[in-house]
Amino acid sequence: MGIADWMPRERPRERLLALGAGQLTDAELIAVCLRSGVRGKSAVDLARELIAHYGSLGGLLGADVAQLRRAKGLGEAKAAQLAAVLELARRALREDLRAGRALTTPGAVRDYLRLTLGGRAHEVFVCIFMDAQHRVIRAQELFRGTLTQTSVYPREVVKSALAANAAAVIFAHNHPSGVAQPSRADELLTSQLREALALVDVKVLDHFIVAGSQALSFAERGLL
Repeated sequence: MGIADWMPRERPRERLLALGAGQLTDAELIAVCLRSGVRGKSAVDLARELIAHYGSLGGLLGADVAQLRRAKGLGEAKAAQLAAVLELARRALREDLRAGRALTTPGAVRDYLRLTLGGRAHEVFVCIFMDAQHRVIRAQELFRGTLTQTSVYPREVVKSALAANAAAVIFAHNHPSGVAQPSRADELLTSQLREALALVDVKVLDHFIVAGSQALSFAERGLL
């Protein structure tokens, strides 16, 4: 049964207009963006399959347009619609970041990193520089690598921290393999960076590894 055959009060768009977006499920919100389903599946069914395919809503939000185009049942038009919505969400987060309003809680940090790094096909290393009150100064992608590794140079990280006049920093890098577990090299790098930044009075608050919808915190694991 297509959504057009549902009772009006059960249709996602009508529910959104009557009750507000906050009352809809993740799948219903995605369905509103998709506008229609495909043969044999309503837009809500398709949205549920997409969330399941990417592991979570965060995993779906991290997907890029190339990945969305390959998703079963989407097609180019729906992939473009969804990619546009996801990019708007990313840009809104970046606006908040520039205004220093975002990333005030560990959950907000995770959401931001999953959204910006979760779908990347190659490893990247990001620094989120903060002031003494832990307000965001800027997020900066410093290094980009291959599918499996990235070379990070402590000297360049220190230079960027000084240029930002940062008092604290959060590191993040992604694992395209989908496994959010720190390697021994990750732990050693974090230790080296912390020691180098301590010489210029910049505190390392955390290091996140992002893999799809997962975001592992070094601080929560006791690795800092």
